[in-house]
Amino acid sequence: MGDFSFALRQRISDWTFRARIPEQPPVVLTQKRIFIIPTRTGYFFAFVLVLLLIASVNYVLSLGFLLTFLLASMGGMSMLHTFRNLARLSIFPGRTEPTFAGDVAHFHLVIHNPGVARFSVGVKRAKLRDAEPTFGDITPGGSSNLSLSIMAESRGLMPCGRLEIFTEYPVGLFHAWSYVGFDMTCLVYPKPDPGAGALPISATGNGEGNIPVAGDEEFQSLRAYRAGDTLRQIAWKALAREQGLLVKEFGTTTSADLWLDYAALVGFGAEQRLARLTWWVLEAERALVPYGLKLPGVTIPPSMGRQHRDKCLERLALYGLQDGAAA
Repeated sequence: MGDFSFALRQRISDWTFRARIPEQPPVVLTQKRIFIIPTRTGYFFAFVLVLLLIASVNYVLSLGFLLTFLLASMGGMSMLHTFRNLARLSIFPGRTEPTFAGDVAHFHLVIHNPGVARFSVGVKRAKLRDAEPTFGDITPGGSSNLSLSIMAESRGLMPCGRLEIFTEYPVGLFHAWSYVGFDMTCLVYPKPDPGAGALPISATGNGEGNIPVAGDEEFQSLRAYRAGDTLRQIAWKALAREQGLLVKEFGTTTSADLWLDYAALVGFGAEQRLARLTWWVLEAERALVPYGLKLPGVTIPPSMGRQHRDKCLERLALYGLQDGAAA
């Protein structure tokens, strides 16, 4: 029954919903945009009502008729309240922060309620049978921020897709829903590769800054374990936090600007190069080292700071992807 109900909702909405994507905010849930059908519980409730009606007719039970029509009227009122729980809500797209491949992207929707309180309003990705929903209550005349979490599997611009706003309040007999499509996207950076190790000091040039070099004076970074590493180099705390078997690297610093060059990573595939460059960008920021980035056709001069880091990570995320599409 659950699969049948889901398939029926998709057919109804695909047949009647003709909104352009991307839609311009705000999207107001008017009567023409809201669909409603019984849930599994609702179908069972209707079946019980039919049995009660047949029994009442067969045995001429006045109390049976009274109970049947009372329950039917309650069912009709619950359908009205389910519809009104979505009606006139205004939907706005929220801000989406970039994330790294393998992490969770958070898409935000801001829902404004101009009327009475709304309860158990849910949002999920449309047309996905097992999509995990997010629920929230909305105060009268207030707004609520609902965050939808989606796993970012690969770098690039990850689309959120069409979203379903739904509710089954107050008693779960009916499922009311509507679609919104703001064409929201999340910028997904390459997954950093800890195996890249310390910053590549051979790529330094003229300039000022602190570049780590091999030595044993101070801790520099963590890298993936390689055969032959001693036990005293293993980062036991990272292992206890289930971050894998990592090894501590020590060194000292020298003054120079650092160039992170895609072409210098000979023998690695494109995605592995980008993963290593991403790790080095984060390491250079942590070590307060001025760094520049060189990609085929792109050169970002050495600098530091959050804005510079985000610019480099964005170039790495979108490198080689036509129109910024996902890899």
